[in-house]
Amino acid sequence: MVIWYHILAKVNNLSKQLQSETMRIDEAMSSVGALIEFFKDYRENGFEKALDCARAIASGLEIYPVHFDENDIGSSEPVQKLSPQESFRIQYFVYIVDQAIGSLERMFEQYKQYEDIFGFLFTTEKLKSMNTSELKSCCKNLEKRLQNGHISDINADDLFNKLKLLQKHLPVEYNTANGILNFLKMMNTYPVSCLAYRILLTIPITVASAERSFSKLKFLKSYLRSTMSQERLNALALISIENEFLENIDYESLIDEFSSKNARRSMFRK
Repeated sequence: MVIWYHILAKVNNLSKQLQSETMRIDEAMSSVGALIEFFKDYRENGFEKALDCARAIASGLEIYPVHFDENDIGSSEPVQKLSPQESFRIQYFVYIVDQAIGSLERMFEQYKQYEDIFGFLFTTEKLKSMNTSELKSCCKNLEKRLQNGHISDINADDLFNKLKLLQKHLPVEYNTANGILNFLKMMNTYPVSCLAYRILLTIPITVASAERSFSKLKFLKSYLRSTMSQERLNALALISIENEFLENIDYESLIDEFSSKNARRSMFRK
């Protein structure tokens, strides 16, 4: 419970930040990157802190703390010859933290790809700081990324010319992508730039993989936790998360193939 509290408290704080109306993409990337570094440090040093916290809570409740190996529940054979505490750390703590780090790194990579395409449009400061060659290169890259066949939503040369004018006339108080778009609508003289910002603000850049991972695991723990081992719980959590992929798998052919292999092995042994 202490481990999950530490993890979910941090994830919840990040989630609230990302849902803020004033959140900027560069700030979001910084927050996600900081949380990744926190979890990497927590993976190395957090287990002992969680143990100390759990012991303190147990002592306050006058409960004697007992360590046990969750992998032995419902299993007659030990998974590894490790102490119960070390087994719990490896099989449970490290696994959960690695899942959190993996989800956040995928999110950060999505932000990074998004920044590579639209980063020069994020803020007034960023737009005004670019020289002619950098701005032209970014406009050409955006045209290429938005291209379908020989047709693109954006013409790089037109966008470049308009953004050069915008660099001179854009007020500094419009410092977010949404604020810049509102300024462009008010001026009604930058249609190409307005289109670029509309695309920037409407393309989804995140998925709910991290939230889905936590919610599915919570669902499985609530109903199935007391009757299965940790290994089976992890497997079911993965199956539940990747259900869309599994729907395309032909289970009957896999079962038949597995049954045929077992039958051949039995005949060979006889």
